[in-house]
Amino acid sequence: MGRLIAAVMICLALLGANRAEAAAPQTRPAALGTSWGDLGDGTYANPIIPGDYSDIDAIRVGDDYYAISSTFHYSPGVVILHSRDLVNWRIVGHAIGDITQIGPEMNWDRMSRYGRGVWAGSIRYHDGKFWIYFGTPDEGFFVTTAAQAGGPWSPLQHVMTARGWDDCCPFWDDDGQGYFVATNFSDGYKIHLFKLTADGLGLLPGFDRVLYSSKGSEANKLYKINGTYYHYFSEVHGGHRDAMMRRATSLDGPWETRQLNRVDKAIDREPNQGGLIQTPSGAWWFLTHQGSAAWEGRTMALLPVTWVDGWPIIGQVEADGIGTMVWQAKKPVNGEMAERPQTDDEFSGPALGPQWEWNYQPRAEKWSLSERPGFLRLHSFRPLRADDFSSVGDLLTQRSMKTAANVATIKLEMGGMKDGDEAGLCHFAQAFAAIEVRQSPEARRIEYDARGKSIAGPAVTGTGLWLRSTWDYNGVSQFSYSLDGVRFVDFGPPYQLVWQSYRGDRTGIYMYNRNGDGGFADIDWFHYSFQGK
Repeated sequence: MGRLIAAVMICLALLGANRAEAAAPQTRPAALGTSWGDLGDGTYANPIIPGDYSDIDAIRVGDDYYAISSTFHYSPGVVILHSRDLVNWRIVGHAIGDITQIGPEMNWDRMSRYGRGVWAGSIRYHDGKFWIYFGTPDEGFFVTTAAQAGGPWSPLQHVMTARGWDDCCPFWDDDGQGYFVATNFSDGYKIHLFKLTADGLGLLPGFDRVLYSSKGSEANKLYKINGTYYHYFSEVHGGHRDAMMRRATSLDGPWETRQLNRVDKAIDREPNQGGLIQTPSGAWWFLTHQGSAAWEGRTMALLPVTWVDGWPIIGQVEADGIGTMVWQAKKPVNGEMAERPQTDDEFSGPALGPQWEWNYQPRAEKWSLSERPGFLRLHSFRPLRADDFSSVGDLLTQRSMKTAANVATIKLEMGGMKDGDEAGLCHFAQAFAAIEVRQSPEARRIEYDARGKSIAGPAVTGTGLWLRSTWDYNGVSQFSYSLDGVRFVDFGPPYQLVWQSYRGDRTGIYMYNRNGDGGFADIDWFHYSFQGK
């Protein structure tokens, strides 16, 4: 009896410690909006990355953590990140080098998948390699594999050809049988369970089971933890999404259901898509995007997980056993240096930095890093649709961050421009604003362009020009230019960055000619600094 009492006391102590770890975080830090990520004192603040990393999923392999994020119509597709502590992340590559593997509508000469293309996927490590499954709402589900997370990744394999599906996840049971869970949002958000073929590249015919259906039920993940099956998903309650979980001792059921997190819409941005992760120490965490988006998109957040009666409660556990958002907590792993996703590019290597994604698959012969070594050369050509900036080909973008101080600058060489050419720096989310140089027979002029309304500026001589955007926490951008790289002159009215087509704002570089093929512009470098970097 004494040993039993001692064992019970140890279990209670451990449970208390686990609860204390989750109870310690602040639910509303005073510095929200100015502090984020690794705070340098053993703690972190959410969001851990204040940029558009939507539809997050994550895993641990050994002491390393890997995450993926959806990329919609941008190329390369499915961005992959790596971390050693779940707080500091770097981009290691993409799973889809050429997104026309999905279909021809993803190419520069079609451009018809805004807000569609690569939606939420899942990353897993199985049978000695990485697997990424993802879906598109028009083409269906795909899979690719790699020995290393940084690639190379195998050509896409079509798992299921269908329309109206999303949010898939694979799962391999202890006997080696693979399963595949996904939502048919075009049929009442029914969540289906399929069996995978032995090679994991297809679905076995004859096995299709509806696991669940509710208003907006998606964001699927399937786990087996200590012999129990856990099906994570989110669903719509009162106009927002709540994190939910179902569990059973068999995939045949019966299933119990519990809410894991509650949203206070007055102050919180709800956890939604995400992945459960256990650290080597045994602690559990939930890496997620915050589903309510502002101009910066759906940012990446990390929440502690407390197990309560066999349920993984996300965030601060309240008296009723449901979690709430956590804004600041102790880091899962100490000792790792603070890092941020890459931004700057000198264009001096054989490839673009992994932070870059093109607006659709680019026209390969119209851009180069080798024609003039040390520069990104962009050749102009006609946009696919007249007076539609979203159809400008070879528009190169990266995510804009929501911090208190942001400065993005390019140095542009104009010597190769021809009449009708326009080249510049933009903010882009289908809607756009830009500062550019436009070549006409009379002169080269600075120009401000926002949603198709232009303001002509001064003529510029010489071949060098610096263009800059500066924006604040509220996403109000001010463009400026410089003729010497030192003194910058504001030009054009402030522009409010926006969210559009499920994407946050992006900072971009572009060149085009409304009349047809023109000349070229050389970009010497792109520098982007933001608070905390």
